[in-house]
Amino acid sequence: MARYRVTIHSTLSADAAFAYLSDFSSTREWDPNAADAKRLDDGPVALGSKFLVEAALGKRRLPLEYTITAFEPPRRVQFRATSSLLASVDEITFSPSGDGCDVTYDADLKGRKWFALFDPFLSLVFKRIGDQARDGLIRELNK
Repeated sequence: MARYRVTIHSTLSADAAFAYLSDFSSTREWDPNAADAKRLDDGPVALGSKFLVEAALGKRRLPLEYTITAFEPPRRVQFRATSSLLASVDEITFSPSGDGCDVTYDADLKGRKWFALFDPFLSLVFKRIGDQARDGLIRELNK
């Protein structure tokens, strides 16, 4: 299993940061490793909302369908995704702080079936990918 956890400060309020990040189609704006991201259903973002994120792996794309499994505005949102190769749980928490809020992004990524053999390598790659996403979050949450 690979895990990446980071806390960043945002000049946005917890409400605004929550609204932006709970709509996971925003992933393509802040994660350079997301080739595409879109909402798969309609209506307000809520528990059960679904998103398709295509992770760029070199020239290949890995589609991950994320579902919101915890939705507690403006405090916490959790997404789960499963593909034939990977299982992912991403939890984002928000807490008011000074002129904005602190955002903690905690992601667990685990290989499935035979791909689980690559978990040690996945940890190394996930840190690099996480650092790039962190930089994008800092940029987008402090505009």
